Amino acid sequence: MPATNPQLQTPLLDALQKCANQSHSPFYAPGHKQGRGIPQPLVELLGEKVFRSDLPELPELDNLFNPEAAIAEAQQLAAAAFGADRTWFLANGSTCGIIAAILAVCSPGDKIILPRNVHQSAISGLILSGAMPIWIEPEYDRDWDIANCITPESAAAALKQHPDAKAVMVVYPTYHGVCGNLRAIAQITHQYNIPLLTDEAHGAHFNFHAELPETALSAGADLTVQSIHKTLSAMTQASMLHVKGSRVDIHKLDRALQLVQSTSPSYLLLASLDAARQQIALYGEQLIGKTLLLAEQARSHLSQIPGLSVLEPLNTPGFASLDRTRLTVKVSGLGMTGFAVDEILHGQLGVTAELPLPLHLTFIISLGNTESDIENLVRAFNILAVRNQQESACNYLEENPEKNHKKQKFSPLPISPSPPPPLSPRAAFFSPTETVAADKAVDRPSAELICPYPPGIPVLMPGEIITQMALEYLQQIQAAGGKITGCKDPNLKTFKVVRQ
Repeated sequence: MPATNPQLQTPLLDALQKCANQSHSPFYAPGHKQGRGIPQPLVELLGEKVFRSDLPELPELDNLFNPEAAIAEAQQLAAAAFGADRTWFLANGSTCGIIAAILAVCSPGDKIILPRNVHQSAISGLILSGAMPIWIEPEYDRDWDIANCITPESAAAALKQHPDAKAVMVVYPTYHGVCGNLRAIAQITHQYNIPLLTDEAHGAHFNFHAELPETALSAGADLTVQSIHKTLSAMTQASMLHVKGSRVDIHKLDRALQLVQSTSPSYLLLASLDAARQQIALYGEQLIGKTLLLAEQARSHLSQIPGLSVLEPLNTPGFASLDRTRLTVKVSGLGMTGFAVDEILHGQLGVTAELPLPLHLTFIISLGNTESDIENLVRAFNILAVRNQQESACNYLEENPEKNHKKQKFSPLPISPSPPPPLSPRAAFFSPTETVAADKAVDRPSAELICPYPPGIPVLMPGEIITQMALEYLQQIQAAGGKITGCKDPNLKTFKVVRQ
């Protein structure tokens, strides 16, 4: 008889289900006692059953920080499914994984090479570790206003100039699904016998279909962090960290994860990782295959609508391949910003994008989407296109003056590395600060981490010199309807800077 596929097992999910169904008197946290004390409005929203599984670290459920039973077994199954030597479940999102990765490889004052379009979680890692960033400028597509990936050549140049760097970190794929030549970057990095870390938050599905880009681990990365909830079926905030090879100190990584993970992790989130792993390991090719077909259907229809363009592989530096389940639609040809289109799609037409930006919107197509979703997406854009473009936009804006996001001329995304920061992100974070008018902030070290969110790519970070270009870009994003996080003054009239 053929051996049973171990990926059929769900050890953590099974243990949680067994505990949830046990009849006993609970004298432990959480205080709602398996739902008995839940407020009625919350019961009406979620039902009673889910709260029976909201349990703490009972003996049967194992311990996330010293796994020996159900969690250990679930993580081993995940490592096998995702091609890792070892896997950790993350209940604090990919954010905690990125921070822990930096803490595991860098001590105060150590250098780490990373692209300027990293997620803000990497900046948090720099602040907590005390590491000094060596920035690489990612390739920038001016036509699309998109920062792509770094190139092997830029990584090689940075390592040649800073051979004492302790690690290289890359974003793979970007928020828009763009993948760089990670295999070549890994080979260059390993010549210095240091690890390659990857923020693969948006690439958890790559290992399960041949038509997707290769995974970070298969390309040679030593550590990768994946948001299983973003493109697979885990609950929001449920992620994984994978390691392959021996360049990352496992014991130091364990300690780092204990610093940044809750000591009361949600077993609902952890069990959802176990279930999502089983689903994608058993049925990944079928599910991702269907997702790719839906994505191609959307691409085919949207590319024929006047005024729209769909991002396709460009085979340019920093753009080696594209995750075709990620759909980026340029809408500037409609005479509107992405923010304005997003307002209409969401508010009037029942379609919600993942990420609106000045020139375009990005949509995540995943295994949870349906044929009906694609039909609604195409229908919504057709409605926008067949309306008199300028008149329809003006009518909408007259009825909604607070949403007057007319098309503007935007400055390029200010991601070019400024001169070496006078202070590390950590030193700037803990330095005395003062608040000054925007025009007085130029050429001063920022004391704030400021970024449009999503995608969470910082425009200003602690210790970095504030430039006029950065201020103008933030003001333009805000004027166009974008959301800015991290600035004490929501009107961007003043900024916190390091006191001189």
